[in-house]
Amino acid sequence: MKKGILLIGLMIAAVSSLFIGVHSIPITDLFHLNVQQEFILWQTRIPRTVSLMIAGATASVSGLIMQHLTQNKFVSPTTVGTMDSARLGILVTMLYFPTASILTRSVVAFIFALTGTLLFMWLLQKMSLKNPIMVPLLGIMFGNVIGSFVTFIAYKKQLIQNISTWLEGNFATVTKGDYELIYLSVPLLIVAYLYAYPLTVSGLGEDLAINLGLNYRLVQLIGMTIVALASSVTLVTVGTLPFLGIIIPNIISVYYGDQMKETLAITAVAGSLFLILCDIIARVVIFPYEVSVSLIVSILGSLIFIYLLWKGVNK
Repeated sequence: MKKGILLIGLMIAAVSSLFIGVHSIPITDLFHLNVQQEFILWQTRIPRTVSLMIAGATASVSGLIMQHLTQNKFVSPTTVGTMDSARLGILVTMLYFPTASILTRSVVAFIFALTGTLLFMWLLQKMSLKNPIMVPLLGIMFGNVIGSFVTFIAYKKQLIQNISTWLEGNFATVTKGDYELIYLSVPLLIVAYLYAYPLTVSGLGEDLAINLGLNYRLVQLIGMTIVALASSVTLVTVGTLPFLGIIIPNIISVYYGDQMKETLAITAVAGSLFLILCDIIARVVIFPYEVSVSLIVSILGSLIFIYLLWKGVNK
């Protein structure tokens, strides 16, 4: 029943997203739109809503995978340096390949994101942290080191405004013809679902996973590759979406458990719903202007994240 409510909520939010904005499109005019309304609907509103759904699902599932790979509920691509490493890749393309296509930027961002994720996993294994709260703190510090380096170079090369504006989570500029790369996330979600059981087993720990006949290292590499590629595609298409990969998997696990095969689809739906609702708030909070959706996600996500940390400390 709860699954049905989430799906219905997503459908309602998605339809509502099509008709909310500066240019009014009354739902009663849906079947007799004028030229301007038809242009807005097909060129901006539908691409924006579709990208919101895919980005929300991708960020949430990526967080779910990272939590299984690290055996920690408080990690996601935004708290283990994955996204910061991808930003470094974007900076490299701006410096050395300024005319590169968005696909080329995605490939470079993916290489840096995967490298950064592998480096964090190596650090995690070397440090053998016992306190689960220390893992995301290590990841945040690791990401901040990379992020500080990116900011320093961007300032030095006078690219700080370009990279800050471009990588900020914002769907206002999503239009037909410049967002389609995000569709690459869909097959990645399918691959994640196909590997859901091995990823769940890998979350039990290396020794137990190997005893169960799992190729632990290979599954870890597949999981990190999915996360790195999905994060890179999302970053270059719509920007950063902080905390989404932490809060949604944690909320879903409370109601549906930690069997990834059972929770992956629900996590994707819940992530899409949450992001669309945040985007609607971003559009109406100072109407007729709008704020960045990453700001709304940051405010709500940080509050929920603090609660999750507090709950984890007081268990």
